[in-house]
Amino acid sequence: MSSDFSYSTKFILDKKYYTECFEQSAKVESFAQAYFKALFFSLFGAVLVLFTPINAYVAWFLFTLGIVEAVSVYYKKPWWVTRQMLSKASKSEVTLTIDENAISSQSFYIDDVILWQDINQLIPTDKGWVIVHSQGKNYISASFLNHDAIDYLQQKLQYLSTQQVEK
Repeated sequence: MSSDFSYSTKFILDKKYYTECFEQSAKVESFAQAYFKALFFSLFGAVLVLFTPINAYVAWFLFTLGIVEAVSVYYKKPWWVTRQMLSKASKSEVTLTIDENAISSQSFYIDDVILWQDINQLIPTDKGWVIVHSQGKNYISASFLNHDAIDYLQQKLQYLSTQQVEK
């Protein structure tokens, strides 16, 4: 691996970026998995309301909780994107730097450095890269990367894959 690679670019944290980030990095669940809790609470509440002498407030609370859970699953993406757009970092310019030591992002509000040794997985997606590291997950859109940076990330992906096989 070349040890003198360095790439830097700037981009804006806007709605388009946040939407892509969510779509590419969110865990995909089937309909049944996503709505299981909502269905459980609604049915359990309905059974309590209809067939038991338990306090109606508790039963209606569980039924309503199921409906609220279903709404939260349905609006998961717009809610997440809206929360990001309301953050103070929204619409700020970020400088992304990828080099032989780390991946770093800097803006007025963010100063984040992810060392390569802390990265557990590098997952290519249709539109970018998900970086799984000891502190969580981050996303880099390929639209901000040039050909050399994409090649470098692919080399790092191969390197990380061989390291995991050796463990």
